[in-house]
Amino acid sequence: MSAPASAEEHGVVRALGSIGLATLVSRVLGFARDMVIALTFGAGGVTDAFVVAFRIPSMLRRLLGEGALSTAVVPVFTDYALKGPRADFVRMVRAVLAAGLLVLSVVTACGIAAAPLILRAMAPGFTGDPAQASLTILLTRVMFPYLLLVGLGALAMGLLNTHGRFFASALGPALLNVGIIATVLLLARRVDPPILALAIGVLVGGVAQLLAQVPSLRRAGLLFWPSFELRHPALGRVARLLLPAVFGLAAVQVTVFVNTLLASLLPAGSVSFLYYADRVMEFPLGIFGIALASASLPAMSRAAARGDRQGLGTTLTFALGLSFYVALPATVGLVVLRTPIVRVLFERGEFTAADTLATAQALVGYAVGLAAFSGARIAAQAFYALQEPAVAVKLGFLSVVVNVIAAVTLMGPLRHGGLALASSLGAWVNFAALAWVARARFGGLDLRQLGVSIGRTALASAALGAFCVGGLWLWPIAPSRLVEAAWLGGAITGGALVFWLASALLGAPERLALLHLRAGRRRVL
Repeated sequence: MSAPASAEEHGVVRALGSIGLATLVSRVLGFARDMVIALTFGAGGVTDAFVVAFRIPSMLRRLLGEGALSTAVVPVFTDYALKGPRADFVRMVRAVLAAGLLVLSVVTACGIAAAPLILRAMAPGFTGDPAQASLTILLTRVMFPYLLLVGLGALAMGLLNTHGRFFASALGPALLNVGIIATVLLLARRVDPPILALAIGVLVGGVAQLLAQVPSLRRAGLLFWPSFELRHPALGRVARLLLPAVFGLAAVQVTVFVNTLLASLLPAGSVSFLYYADRVMEFPLGIFGIALASASLPAMSRAAARGDRQGLGTTLTFALGLSFYVALPATVGLVVLRTPIVRVLFERGEFTAADTLATAQALVGYAVGLAAFSGARIAAQAFYALQEPAVAVKLGFLSVVVNVIAAVTLMGPLRHGGLALASSLGAWVNFAALAWVARARFGGLDLRQLGVSIGRTALASAALGAFCVGGLWLWPIAPSRLVEAAWLGGAITGGALVFWLASALLGAPERLALLHLRAGRRRVL
């Protein structure tokens, strides 16, 4: 891997700067949100009910909303924008908006009606407690309209990303977190049950996510009313990409489904432990891994539209190398510093020291798969850009099989930690298979060059790990959480500096790409 040399690679880095900055804001606010949740509700049965209830519309959101839908529309939007007149592009967008509005509305209505059936499928362990089951159903029904809001937001994101605009849509999740935090602080003592404030906050945040993109759409001349032209040929193309994308992302969501189902059979709090650990792991994954996948999709779609498979493969190699450059040191840091991280973030109010240890156990299981989660998401985007998603779908379901077998095997000895580890094992199988097949499909994908880049990053990450292990001797279990937070901040900053210096000594060219990223962020600001 090298520093960005082509126009497409420079475009990926600039887009990553915008998306990464917005995602950083979102993740920081996400931690603030989770601190508020942990402080107010802890990690018991009530919080389990919210986590399961939110996971149901969130799963469909990822399938029909921001995941599959944006993946399906960006290649089609790009093709129309590059090859046809403006009038055809506008007509196509209006038809897609109308179809999306119709489908999302129907799914939302069905979800509200079928909430009890969905609960039995998602968390059968809850059915033995009528109060918990009733609360979960209530929260599910309140939050299900979020699917409609985030689905329309995903269509807007696809439009903006196609035209090189990333910041406004990437900032949407930050507004979701603001909505949740504000609503909990304002309503938790005024509604019954208090956790209903969380569900209301999800809807408030969903409205904010959608509205935040309207000014950018207007400035770009992309604000259109839907037109119910349900026989437009583009709808067939989107559907042909959407259905495989749904099944492909369903592989990930089946993993979530299985883990939630199995965790509901474990002692109370297991679902929450997995939730809090996943939130920590999502911080580096969202800021860089998923952001890089979003940034690279338009560039790979343009290469595919030109018939340039060599260029598509080169962009994929660049994105994967850059992804591992961040994911591997983040993995080492999360594993070594797992307990201080969880303690500083969540251990207060109803969240106890025992909850910290249990969440840290789950964090280790998730963290070892961080690089694979990121790499698989990026590699799958290449197949969607080429409008050939079948391979990604089949390999995704292979990873599901691995995850299910591992989850059932490991939940006995490792409990919820085994479920987290099973997710990581499935992710590594998925990434390895995608990379192997992509090597044959895309001429520019150089696995040897990628392997050298990963090996160099692993050596630099080992230096980071040694620094953090040494720092644990000075870890203060102090009465002041401020002192602990200062120590943790120093350990993370020092570890990052050690990694940067080690990678410089090893001649890692990925550092140069990150310098371009910093410049891109300054332009956004």
